[in-house]
Amino acid sequence: MRPFFFVFLIFGSQFLLAQDTSLVAQKKILQLMGSRFELTAVATTKQEAWDAINAGIKEIERIELLISSWDENSQTSEINRKAGISSVPVDKELYDLIYRTKKVSQLTEGAFDISFASMDRIWKFDGSMKQMPDGEIIKKAKAKINWQDIILDSEKQTVFLKNKGMRIGFGAIGKGYAANRAKELMRNRKGVKGGVVNASGDLITWGVSNKEEGWVVSITNPKDKEVALGWLQINGLSVVTSGDYERFVEFAGKRYAHIIDPRTGYPTTGIKSVTLICPDAELADALATAVFVLGKEKGLALVNQLKQTDCLIVTDEDEILPSNNLQLNYF
Repeated sequence: MRPFFFVFLIFGSQFLLAQDTSLVAQKKILQLMGSRFELTAVATTKQEAWDAINAGIKEIERIELLISSWDENSQTSEINRKAGISSVPVDKELYDLIYRTKKVSQLTEGAFDISFASMDRIWKFDGSMKQMPDGEIIKKAKAKINWQDIILDSEKQTVFLKNKGMRIGFGAIGKGYAANRAKELMRNRKGVKGGVVNASGDLITWGVSNKEEGWVVSITNPKDKEVALGWLQINGLSVVTSGDYERFVEFAGKRYAHIIDPRTGYPTTGIKSVTLICPDAELADALATAVFVLGKEKGLALVNQLKQTDCLIVTDEDEILPSNNLQLNYF
């Protein structure tokens, strides 16, 4: 779960006043997918705004049922149960999502990998873990992580995890995908002119905002959540932050973030937060995790090669490292 406060919208003294005074804005905050979601719609009528928000909520709930690894009736759970045994026919939507995750794994050389889920029950970041897990246990679980062992059959539309004990999970991409889908449904509703879907820090905006310059997003300092590092001017973009402010452990004076490096089986070190900006919330979600894993040098090098993509890294030493083209405004 990403700390919700790392990225937040600046709305001024009122929550939202659209540029056109004939428009109205409505907002709903609720728990979905185990996280805090905030959905905002700007529309020509109050009812149209609420219709859009409710449509977005239903879509997120639908996606949760599709990708949840905790729901034993989901297709994702069926894939995990049949690991090393047989392939599983899945809906095209889930097949395509898994296909895209493999593309990101290839791009990031395995720094992003949905088969990291075999580590789910080893590392705990809720305060209950008092010592480093046994190295042998980590080694055995790590042996089950390999995105290349997620076998897809496009003709049969099936997914097969090659080895017994393998598991997939969408914790590092699911909320971004849900935000994308909710945005599309809300944007296409009658009378809707703009809005925001904020999935616990996985945020995407579109259309009319309360300011002439568009949506303004503040990036909060992970060292002090009451202080902003600066702000971004965005329109039709997604801003996603991965941070360890609330979820980390310390052993022998060393800080470990809650994000697991799928290449080693151990938590990442050296970075406090990564903010990723690009047009697609799903991709931003995955890349934010990948940059965290890759570290500051390789992470920045990757982002600087990608079009319409920027990031801001805050290291454990409180270095603030922007990508080459990031337009961050300072207060």
